[in-house]
Amino acid sequence: MNQHGTTTHGMAPPYRPEPHRPTHPPLTMPDHLFAQLATGGHSAEALAFLERGERARRLLLLRTLLDRLDALSTPLTPPARAWAVVTEAAGVAPEAVERLLLAPGTGSWLGHVLRRSHGTSSGPPMWAEAGHLCALAVVAAVHAGTTADLLVPLMDGALHLPALGRLRVPGVAPHPTVGRARVSGGEVTVTVPGAPGVPAVRCRPVTVPAGSPEVAAGAGPHWLPLRTLALPASAGGGTVLLDDLDPYRDLDEPVPAERLDDEEAAAWQRLFEEALVLLGARSGDGPDAGRGPDTGYGPGRLVPAAVRVVVPWGRTTSTPPPPPFVRTSATSGDAYGAMVVSRPATAVALAETLVHEFQHSKLAALLHLFELLDDDRAECHYAPWRPDPRHLTGLLHGAYAFTAVTGFWRDRLADDSGSPTAAYHFALRRLQTRVVVRTLLGSGRLTAPGRRLVSGLAATLDGWLREPVDAAALARARTAAALHRTEWRLRNLDGPGARPRLRAGALSWADTRTHAFAEPPAAPRTADEYLAAGDPAGAVVRYADMLARTPDDPATLAGWIVARAALHPGRGDARRALARPELLTAATEG
Repeated sequence: MNQHGTTTHGMAPPYRPEPHRPTHPPLTMPDHLFAQLATGGHSAEALAFLERGERARRLLLLRTLLDRLDALSTPLTPPARAWAVVTEAAGVAPEAVERLLLAPGTGSWLGHVLRRSHGTSSGPPMWAEAGHLCALAVVAAVHAGTTADLLVPLMDGALHLPALGRLRVPGVAPHPTVGRARVSGGEVTVTVPGAPGVPAVRCRPVTVPAGSPEVAAGAGPHWLPLRTLALPASAGGGTVLLDDLDPYRDLDEPVPAERLDDEEAAAWQRLFEEALVLLGARSGDGPDAGRGPDTGYGPGRLVPAAVRVVVPWGRTTSTPPPPPFVRTSATSGDAYGAMVVSRPATAVALAETLVHEFQHSKLAALLHLFELLDDDRAECHYAPWRPDPRHLTGLLHGAYAFTAVTGFWRDRLADDSGSPTAAYHFALRRLQTRVVVRTLLGSGRLTAPGRRLVSGLAATLDGWLREPVDAAALARARTAAALHRTEWRLRNLDGPGARPRLRAGALSWADTRTHAFAEPPAAPRTADEYLAAGDPAGAVVRYADMLARTPDDPATLAGWIVARAALHPGRGDARRALARPELLTAATEG
């Protein structure tokens, strides 16, 4: 095993129920694949290797969970019997069952239930959560066309069938209840033992395209299907799940279903198509120009089929209108290829977020294979895209994600060299991300592969920092970066003493300037707009008037400090205030 190998083991397919299955030789990542990922980009071969690693990890977790569930008291079909149903289905349809077991939602469920077994998470009764394995067995039998008869958990009056949808059972209480699911020929029938007043419900579970009627032909009136987003033929076709139903679609604890209305689902399909068209202009054109034939896709580019699930968040209706940018997005290391996203108004914002969140999936998969850093978990580091101090793992995730975001905006700038927005975001993100890379390289806590990874990001960013950018956009980017850093220090650090200290109980705050500075204001009115327009003198006057009314406002004080430093770049007091603004606060308070 070379220095970029991994001790994660492959193993026999998971559908053999014996508790002690033979393992395969350790996975060892070839150097050239690690080098591709270290640029912030990837290749199809590199992604395939990461997926192999995720498969090995998923099967190890499944084996661990099955061992732990042996002693669990449950009113449902015992785990070993449910696993035997999976085994039988896998013998008929191995690819379909493997997709089910390696699906993002299955990974989220596995991680959550294992955390519950350690007492670090909470949720419904353990028997009901562990019984999700029975629901997986039902779906496996549906895919394979085999027969099965299982006692399954009914949650919120329904049986959730992973990656398919929910079968609603009228008359069942919302608390966890035992149901009986019979599967035959791809059809599912659910009854409730001991409840003769509850009728049997039947369906042939299928998903439906977003924008089409919810009830597919022959599915049955009680079936609520998951919707799918269509991938264009240019991206190889296929679909991505738009998951608003799976209880394990969030980052940790189970959440209730939040059904999108038809108009909102159709809006997702339209926006998704537009985002993929935007990405497809460069995502499918082969290796990054100038980087050699074996590099694959450069940072900021995306293979659409790598996205498995999009979880819409925070909106179940098309009104009120969404903001132009993504308010919320997140990814879980347990759910490779899935991302939680609040729908924005623009395809550019969604495309940027798809790139951003998939980077987190890639890095999470790398962290499952390699120990990249020795993190003491101290939340004390500055991240230019966050309001709060971060630990080193958070910094590494941010650096990896925003290297790709920088590449995304570089591609947009290449598509439209006159775009002030693309020039601004490219200039801002390359500067901010390089600051974080410098912090990581100077931390002394990177392992050998971690240093190689971060050094690769540094090389990518250093090359981009040498590329020319419109002077006005560059000035706004530098100003926005200085504003965020200054306000972060004012809100998070105490000034007195030779070294700054983190302030206890610092509150979260909204960064409104990063997006506001993207476009130059035509007719500035506010202090921020004067600063964005390149008029620090006009900004200083207006910030001073605001400070006279609200002297303790960190956002206003940050603006005044940055504007004053721009107005008097040679003055020592202005430079010192910009370097350590928290000292100015201390002096003012004193």
